[in-house]
Amino acid sequence: MSEAEQIYHIPVLLRESIEGMNIRPGGIYVDLTFGGGGHSKEILRQMDERGKLFGFDQDEDAEQNIPDDPRFTFVRSNFRYLKNFLRYYNVEKVDAILADLGVSSHHFDDAERGFSFRFEGKLDMRMNKRAGRTAAGILNTYSETQLADMFYLYGELRNSRKLASVLVKTREHQQISTIEEFTDIIKPLFMREREKKEMAKVFQALRIEVNQEMDALKEMLQAAVQVLRPGGRLAVITYHSLEDRLVKNIMKTGNAEGTVLKDFYGNVETPFRLVNNKVIVPSEEEITKNPRSRSAKLRIAEKK
Repeated sequence: MSEAEQIYHIPVLLRESIEGMNIRPGGIYVDLTFGGGGHSKEILRQMDERGKLFGFDQDEDAEQNIPDDPRFTFVRSNFRYLKNFLRYYNVEKVDAILADLGVSSHHFDDAERGFSFRFEGKLDMRMNKRAGRTAAGILNTYSETQLADMFYLYGELRNSRKLASVLVKTREHQQISTIEEFTDIIKPLFMREREKKEMAKVFQALRIEVNQEMDALKEMLQAAVQVLRPGGRLAVITYHSLEDRLVKNIMKTGNAEGTVLKDFYGNVETPFRLVNNKVIVPSEEEITKNPRSRSAKLRIAEKK
């Protein structure tokens, strides 16, 4: 395992996603979730000196993994600005785009980042440490309705209203600043046998809200439609039902809602053709080596 992969994680569905990109040696490619650089390293390996690869990541920690390669350009930005930055680099169309939407083990294992309930530390959860809004800020300022909606929409938690009510009552006499304070408040609301699973949903909901993940994903997918050349590929690895549903809708119908639009002749109007009708999942061997991949799903589409 390389140093970059040790810092972040073993790339998920590496062979399947790179094959899905259908790489040509002299093409232009985008890795929207650079992270430890595992996927980018393999893309570069399949390119010749004419090829170009752009790697996006909003986390400054990813910069230590930038390869010393003239074909690679690092873009420290949220992938929602895909089209803007490609225009900045005078690139109109690209041959393939890859996005691995999973949160890396690097983030989960860093107590200071506040992504996991396994540690004590500040409630931060910002992918971009320069961004203003933290998890603690949301918990202490959102209305009860906003909190309930967040936990229901992004965590799919049935007791979202109760969660919000307890948090609002608690913060009347105590600011919620640390992971430990937060977990102590919400633990009694979950049955012991489901505690870890439900806590994971709570932290997922909060992380998605902090980083505006669903809005960013929607904007990125819409931008991908515009910047891919005809025949270009879009490969996306998802980890939870919310993001997978959005990716599937865009690929099948061209819109986030999944509304099927047809032309005068009854043909479905969509900018993509599905490359894999059945979602690609990791092998048992990969899951054994890398448990993080267990919930991963890969979808690949080709621009018409």
